[in-house]
Amino acid sequence: MATAHLRIGDLVWGKLGRYPPWPGKIVSPPKDLKKPRGKKCFFVKFFGTEDHAWIKVEQLKPYHPHKEEMIKINKGKRFQQAVDAVEEFLKKAKGKDQASHSSNSSEEKKLAADVKGRKNPGRPVKLIIDEDEDDLNSHRGVCLQKDKELTDSDPEPSSVRLGTGTVTGFKWESSPVKDDPHFHHFLLSQSEKPGSSLEPISKRLKIIEEDTGSTSIQAADSTAINGSIIPTDKRIGFLGLGLMGSGIVSNLLKMGHVVTVWNRTAEKCDLFIQEGARLGRTPAEVVSMCDITFSCVSDPKAARDLVLGPSGVLQGIRPGKCYVEMSTVDPETITELAQVITSRGGRFLEAPVSGSQQLSNDGMLVILAAGDRTVYEDCSSCFQAMGKTSFFLGEAGNAAKMMLILNMVQGSFMATIAEGLTLAQATGQSQQTFLDILCQGQMASTFLDQKCQNILQGNFKPDYYLKHIQKDLRLAIAMGDSVNHPTPMAAAANEVYKRAKALDQSDNDMSAVYRAYIH
Repeated sequence: MATAHLRIGDLVWGKLGRYPPWPGKIVSPPKDLKKPRGKKCFFVKFFGTEDHAWIKVEQLKPYHPHKEEMIKINKGKRFQQAVDAVEEFLKKAKGKDQASHSSNSSEEKKLAADVKGRKNPGRPVKLIIDEDEDDLNSHRGVCLQKDKELTDSDPEPSSVRLGTGTVTGFKWESSPVKDDPHFHHFLLSQSEKPGSSLEPISKRLKIIEEDTGSTSIQAADSTAINGSIIPTDKRIGFLGLGLMGSGIVSNLLKMGHVVTVWNRTAEKCDLFIQEGARLGRTPAEVVSMCDITFSCVSDPKAARDLVLGPSGVLQGIRPGKCYVEMSTVDPETITELAQVITSRGGRFLEAPVSGSQQLSNDGMLVILAAGDRTVYEDCSSCFQAMGKTSFFLGEAGNAAKMMLILNMVQGSFMATIAEGLTLAQATGQSQQTFLDILCQGQMASTFLDQKCQNILQGNFKPDYYLKHIQKDLRLAIAMGDSVNHPTPMAAAANEVYKRAKALDQSDNDMSAVYRAYIH
């Protein structure tokens, strides 16, 4: 395949790490985004997503010659949506070309002369580029505005089309600004959708007091530019490459972060080393090498052992080092870890994530953070790479409490759905019809549809381990006991999950709780 002929604007299939080939377009990278060293690569915007990435030329194929081949090997719904987006793009591009060819060249010259002969040459002018918004950054050098502003007395100018094929004309318009739909920052109880500017960012976060008394972090001061992410220059460490951690690390690497990884089973690191990660021999070594170290392990004991055990995190902590605990654990564990980290001069943040393996792979997790807010701010580009939304909840321990409540509700809901499916079967009702009715009602959700379809297909491949949701229910019940708050629904669901574990379902998906009702 002759990749040497690829250029900006070409449609391609891009292969990144373990992800399947995906349709994209070669675009100009943001001005502030450095090109990776080493082999030749292109900056690609992927259709059907908010993702951009540097892709090596050997991992690129022209779109049209390989379209049928790629469609045969990937049948996913999101993939099909991406292909549909390409076809829609081509349809619009064809319409633009036809409109461009039918334009009157003499009228263009007349309009251009009209601009040239204007009496107010010092008036503010903006050059608008008629390309995808993703290409605007490459033209930032010509998107200029003079200091003088228009007044109400200024006559309305004519728009001008210059016959270059890329410039549509001079227009009196405001700066091109695009809301960033991919990632939201929240502080406390925020629901305000922030905007993202194409201009360089001078500070990380802007805190704005809302009328409600809560506080939001506006994305205009985040590190997202036009859908792509400018990675922090801080060195990132990551400990734990399980179902959630693997997807998180892939997305950190994909967005250009420098990442050092460690896992108890060292073989799991190999794939990420191939994708560009560095290898740490021990947790202590990773922490000593990195500015910010994340960890994501299975339970409170594993989290404590990782920090306090031999060659653990604590041995690598020095003043200024940041440690981010992403595991779903109880608030008491968080309090203990925060104390020992800060006692060595370290900075601590908890940031458990709500989601599944698929959402982790897609970079669409919800991040709940609490603790040192300056660490939260320093992690901005990392959280954007791994998630769609971030909440800052105040002092350390608050995120653990909120995460246990969320998982308690989710686990109880899953057990109730499994109970409904089996009761439908026991009373001679169609389980598929039961699901169809649910999905047309108020409880309809992607979670409900996917879990029920997996149950009906007998597919219990783990997306979130059953043993982990049972652990979360147990911790939530204990948290309720600590404040003398009843949790009878969670307690009942917990017993069903314990029954499923006794039936050897621990390492299956949480939806395997269904089997506790049929045995």
